[in-house]
Amino acid sequence: MPGLILFLLIALTLQSPAQIRVGVGKRVVTPDPLLPIFGGIGPGRPATKKLGDLYARAMVIERGETRVAFVAVDFLGFPSVLGDRVRALVSDIPANHILIGASHTHSAPDCYGFPGEDGKSGCDLGYIDRVCFLTAQALQEAVDTLAPATLKIGTSEAKGRIAFNCYADELYDPRCSVIQALSHNDRVIGTLVNYAIHPEVLGPKQDVVSPDLIGPMWDRIEAETKGMAMFMNGAQGGMVTADVRGPNGEHIQTWEECQRIGDLLGREALRIVNEAPIQKDPKLHCHTRRVRFPIDSPLLRQVIQVSPLKHAIAEDSSVTTQVNLVELGTARILTIPGEALPNIGYYLKRKLGGEHQFLFGLTNDAFGYILSEVDWASFKRYDYITRISLGEQTGEILMRNAREMVEDFPN
Repeated sequence: MPGLILFLLIALTLQSPAQIRVGVGKRVVTPDPLLPIFGGIGPGRPATKKLGDLYARAMVIERGETRVAFVAVDFLGFPSVLGDRVRALVSDIPANHILIGASHTHSAPDCYGFPGEDGKSGCDLGYIDRVCFLTAQALQEAVDTLAPATLKIGTSEAKGRIAFNCYADELYDPRCSVIQALSHNDRVIGTLVNYAIHPEVLGPKQDVVSPDLIGPMWDRIEAETKGMAMFMNGAQGGMVTADVRGPNGEHIQTWEECQRIGDLLGREALRIVNEAPIQKDPKLHCHTRRVRFPIDSPLLRQVIQVSPLKHAIAEDSSVTTQVNLVELGTARILTIPGEALPNIGYYLKRKLGGEHQFLFGLTNDAFGYILSEVDWASFKRYDYITRISLGEQTGEILMRNAREMVEDFPN
C-alpha cells in the first residue's frame, strides 16, 4: 500500500501544470551630478534640473524550466552592446531570454555614443557602466523575488488625448496592451504597459533630466495598485508623439502636461487590465532569432563607427541583433530593434496571431527608424526619418523574419 500511495503522488506531481511565478525589481539610474541630455543625434545640452527619476525596471516570468525577463530603461535607446553587458551580469536567466527596451525619453543622457560637433563622442562611459550594473541589479532583484502568480492580459483602445501622429493625425495605433501579475492573495506584483508614443513632452531643449510622461504613468498605477509599474514602447515611428496640442494650436511642453498625459495613460491601462479575466495557467515560450540588417545610412554608420561603446559592425557594413517572439498565455510579444512606423506595427500585429498582440519597440537594440521599402525616401515628409534609418530593406527584413518566426510556432 505505501508503494501504491507513493506511485500515485508521483503521478499526480507529473500531471500537475507548471506554476507561473513572477518577480519584479527596479533601480534609480538618474545621474548624480546631472549629465547632458540627448534627444537625438548630435551634441547634448547641459541639464540644470530633474523632474522625476530615471529608472531601470524588470519583470521576470517563470513557468517550469522557462524564464523570460522584460526590462525597461529610461533612455532614448539602449543598444545591444549595453544590453549584452547587463546580460553577462545575470546568470539566472538565459541571455537570449532577457529583453531590454528603452522608453525613448528625450530627456536623458546619451547611451549611444553620439558624435559631437568635433566628430567625437562625449558620452560618460563611467555613468554607462553604472547604468548597466544597476540594471542588472534590478533584474537580479526580480529573479530573487519570484513568487507564485496569476496573470491578467488585456488590450483595448486608450481613450482621451494621449498620442497623435504629427505627420498625419490619425495614422497611429491607439491600442494599449497590459500585462498584470497578481500574487495568490490578489496583491498586484507588477503591471506592464505597452503603448506607442514618443515621450517628448518636455523634449531635449528644456535642459531637464526626466522620464517625461512615463514617470506620471508609473505614479498613477503604483498609487492605485501598490505594485511596480513599467512601460514598453510600441511602433511609434514617423511620428507618433504625445498629444500636447493646445486649444489654439500651440504646443504645451510643461511638466503639468507630462502629468496630464501620463496620468491618463496610467488610468486607461488600469481600466483595460481591470476588465481582463485571470489566466491561472498561462503558457510561456520564448523564441529567439539572430537577424542581420545592412547599413545603408552614412549617418548611422558614422554613429556606430565613432561611438566609444564599440558597437559590433561586420566587414560588409551590416549589424546583427536579437529578435524575440514570446508566447505568454493569450498574448504574443514581438521585439522590434528600433522605431517601426505605425503601418509596420499594424501589419506585424495582424500577423502575430494570438488574442493579444504586443510590440516591444526599441528592444534589444535601437537602430533608428524602420520603414517599409515603399515608404523609404518616398515623401519629403519622410526625409528625416529616412536619414535616421539603417536602409531601404530594414522593414522588409524585419517583417519577413517575424512572419517566419510566427509560422514556426502557429496558433
